[in-house]
Amino acid sequence: MSRTRPPSVELVEVGPRDGLQNDQVLLPTQTKLAMIRRLAAAGLRRIEVTSFVHPKLVPQMADAAAVVNGVRDLSNVSLSALALNERGVDRALVCPLQEITFVVVASDTFSNRNQGMSTAEGVINWRRLSPRIRAGGMLRSVTIAAAFGCPFEGEVPLSRVVALALEIAEAGTDELALADTIGVATPADVEERFSAIREALPGMKLRAHFHNTRNTGLANADAALRTGVVALDASLGGLGGCPFAPGATGNIATEDLCYMLERSQVAHGVGIVALRDATRWLEAEMGGRRLPGQGAHVAPFPQMAA
Repeated sequence: MSRTRPPSVELVEVGPRDGLQNDQVLLPTQTKLAMIRRLAAAGLRRIEVTSFVHPKLVPQMADAAAVVNGVRDLSNVSLSALALNERGVDRALVCPLQEITFVVVASDTFSNRNQGMSTAEGVINWRRLSPRIRAGGMLRSVTIAAAFGCPFEGEVPLSRVVALALEIAEAGTDELALADTIGVATPADVEERFSAIREALPGMKLRAHFHNTRNTGLANADAALRTGVVALDASLGGLGGCPFAPGATGNIATEDLCYMLERSQVAHGVGIVALRDATRWLEAEMGGRRLPGQGAHVAPFPQMAA
């Protein structure tokens, strides 16, 4: 395991999808488009803009196609969308996206609640869908959800996560992410799991997705950097949560993560002041409530770049 942070990291903004999908406020499509444009203007170059899921189950994502098409002109941004099943991938493939993220859940109980199928069925689906996404010219990213713990079954064995990673890689993927969907991971867990994946799949591009349910999200992100992770998910303002995971709260806040990276001399390419302004704008759009992130509510440190 590497103990050295990389000189730079790729940030994946998931606020428009994971940030909004479980929120009580249903933002209009035009507001979502304005949010994505603010994120792009701040320097984010990978943005997960929506998910193709059933609108009755996740009404916040009912306008998925309209959102993607509304920002198709952002030529300097890789637009991605989440899909949970074949129908979702079908809908995503006809949209002007650069990436599709598929999810395989590490525990059967959560997989059935989240996707209506077992973990094994999720892998079978991915084997069928991976070649289609590749043929469509889109980056294939697979997230192993609940990779650090399940809200229904509790502990998820490391061996199960590694076995899943091997099956997913064998089916074909350009990137593999481990998600702490319910925010139970600690830095030690992160080091153990990502190190095991690196050993099992040398050369695989690794991404990490952390929720801050127990206030360990930023520490986990730093641990991930030290274990060879090259991309980190974050959400503007720290919004987030899963409709099918009881107690799941927000992602790590993009502005807070950028501050940590900046002070750790890890390049990220995003303007912190612009993120701060975007968070305050989003808070106003969501009824004036304060979002969980801290960085938007403190003065920028004098040495910080805009």
